[in-house]
Amino acid sequence: MRAFVLLIPFILIRFGLLHLLNKEAVKRAANFPRMIGRERAAYWIYQFSTVAIFICLFFVKIILEPSWLFYIGLIVYMLGLAVCALSVINFAKPSGSGMSSGGLYRFSRNPMYASYFIFFISCVLITRSLVLLVFVLLFQIATHWIILSEERWCVNEFGEEYTRYIKRVRRYI
Repeated sequence: MRAFVLLIPFILIRFGLLHLLNKEAVKRAANFPRMIGRERAAYWIYQFSTVAIFICLFFVKIILEPSWLFYIGLIVYMLGLAVCALSVINFAKPSGSGMSSGGLYRFSRNPMYASYFIFFISCVLITRSLVLLVFVLLFQIATHWIILSEERWCVNEFGEEYTRYIKRVRRYI
């Protein structure tokens, strides 16, 4: 079985659920702030690696043999989808200022990005694809730079409220 089927719930959650909950949140989630320096290169690596991950999942197969790697992959897959769904729900309901800081955002400033990594790593475990692993690692490194630019934007947009938030909530987990 081709691994692209793994993407179906992810896409439904990330785009469909967010659209159902808050159409404006879809625009917020798709907004990339102005990038400077290395962030520009990271943006293109992020875009390339995202497309590469999706394409790779159309060509690799799910390894359906009972093994600890497969079962761990399934558990991590479900965790990634659950964290993605919760972070999407929380993102769709920002505070009055427009900042998301409730739900999972009380524990991580970037739970949606964390869920992407968890989800994509589960796909690596389920397919045992080293090529996919390389693209996921590229994606994650580039994501860090994207997050830095988003946090700079948030400081400018939300000011002291976001600065206080940074002091009490970790960037990832």
